[in-house]
Amino acid sequence: MNRFKKKKRIVVKIGSSSLQHEKTGQLDFIKLEKLVRELCDMKNQNIDVCLVSSGAIAVGRKMLGITKRPKSISVKQACAAVGQSSLMMTYQKLFSEYHQACGQVLMTKKTMTDNVSRKNAQNTFEELFRLGVIPVVNENDTVNTYEIQFGDNDSLAALVASLIGADLLVLLSDIDGLFTDNPKDNPDAKLVREVDVLDEKLLHMAKSKTGSDVGTGGMTTKLNAAKIATYSGADMIIANGKDVGILHKILEDDFVGTVFNANPKEDFFIKDFIEEYMD
Repeated sequence: MNRFKKKKRIVVKIGSSSLQHEKTGQLDFIKLEKLVRELCDMKNQNIDVCLVSSGAIAVGRKMLGITKRPKSISVKQACAAVGQSSLMMTYQKLFSEYHQACGQVLMTKKTMTDNVSRKNAQNTFEELFRLGVIPVVNENDTVNTYEIQFGDNDSLAALVASLIGADLLVLLSDIDGLFTDNPKDNPDAKLVREVDVLDEKLLHMAKSKTGSDVGTGGMTTKLNAAKIATYSGADMIIANGKDVGILHKILEDDFVGTVFNANPKEDFFIKDFIEEYMD
């Protein structure tokens, strides 16, 4: 039985390194167009779809002519301010070609930890889904320093999945999934196809580093995301975003990647998790 075909609400996260040409750092419009087409096709199958997209800082830095990855928080914020509007404009143009509305949702840590803000965000998502809109989510890097310093959208995507009650989270990365060792260093590293329980042995398997100058989240952040997603009752998949066509292959259960099976815990609360592990 194909369990992924029956999913009703899916969060897809794509990283900066998957959105850009490796040599120039400029947006890969062909890949972006294909990503949007895949998401629209999911929506046409009566699936609620939410996109968590990195890339604002990277896009802004290119537009401002900053060649090296900025280290200063204020420069990152300026890059985000320029890049976020440009990135969203690109998404809106592409989604409109498929007669699909999209809506920007910028989130902060307070959105998730404050009870009123969290409920308001939840209501906003529900209304967007009711209206047939695909939310495009990013951290509000222009005013917040915490999110930039924390530095990944993997956890944000998992928190969104938890918030909206998604039953599947897909992290599109620059790697095929979770390996027994870093495949860039060890050619004998094996891909872990399925994970039922996130134990200490598995957590130690991950490396904190990433091979990209653009992205920020390594495998450690993805396992952190797996905790949030699976404890909230969602399956999570790490798959290679080099070909975003893998999204429809996931729905057909014909893909290469790592599946983390849902392991819902009744005592899991977003606010408590953030305050304990993400402060």
